[in-house]
Amino acid sequence: MTELPPVVARMWGREPGTRRGPRPRLDLATITAAAIEIADADGLAGVSMSGVAARVGVAPMALYRYVGSKDELLTIMADGAVPPPPERDGRSWRDYLVAWTRANRDLLLRRPWLLSLPGLDPPMGPRRLRWLDRALDALGDTPLGDGERFNVVTALTGYALTDATLTHRMRTGGRGLDDARITGAADYGAVLAEVLDPQAYPALSAMMRAGLLRESEGWTADADFRFGLDLLLDGVEALIARRAARPGA
Repeated sequence: MTELPPVVARMWGREPGTRRGPRPRLDLATITAAAIEIADADGLAGVSMSGVAARVGVAPMALYRYVGSKDELLTIMADGAVPPPPERDGRSWRDYLVAWTRANRDLLLRRPWLLSLPGLDPPMGPRRLRWLDRALDALGDTPLGDGERFNVVTALTGYALTDATLTHRMRTGGRGLDDARITGAADYGAVLAEVLDPQAYPALSAMMRAGLLRESEGWTADADFRFGLDLLLDGVEALIARRAARPGA
């Protein structure tokens, strides 16, 4: 039997039985909830073992009985912050994956500290894996193979992450944009129209000078998110059609 990494065993309640003695004052759920509350209020930079310990009323070293390190705490937080995935409710695979990807993106925007987590670890906890399972299940009646279904969901996950990252960065701005007094896509387009050399950047310059972004409000639009998502799902639909046309499919 595979020996689980400690952090995975903790998330799944698969640790060995506790030693004899007084019943522990804490549990992993309480610690995780406290850490998430701090991150929601102060961002990921505000999360520390000492800060979480203070919130739950114990000494910092006491946390290590439940969480082996701050890295483990962040891994557990990433799973604990995730709500249940959308219900299928009889929707087609495509309609469900639209709702699933949008909910995935919106979760990241509601809790942007998730975007600051180091690395992009594959899901290991029960909550995140439930999202993966539901998306795979939505494709279960299609002729796609297991690997193809898995790759489809991976691509949609990446799209939600990329869109959420871009949207969050544009909403919060940055020093360079503030210094240039660029507050949205319309301002950005006006700057590009001014600086782009039509000979060096013929396509982009022509678009900006024609006013591509002139009527934009803010930085992002839901129509842009749906446009990209439909491109991906059109490709999935075409792949399903090809697989369905194979002899014996």
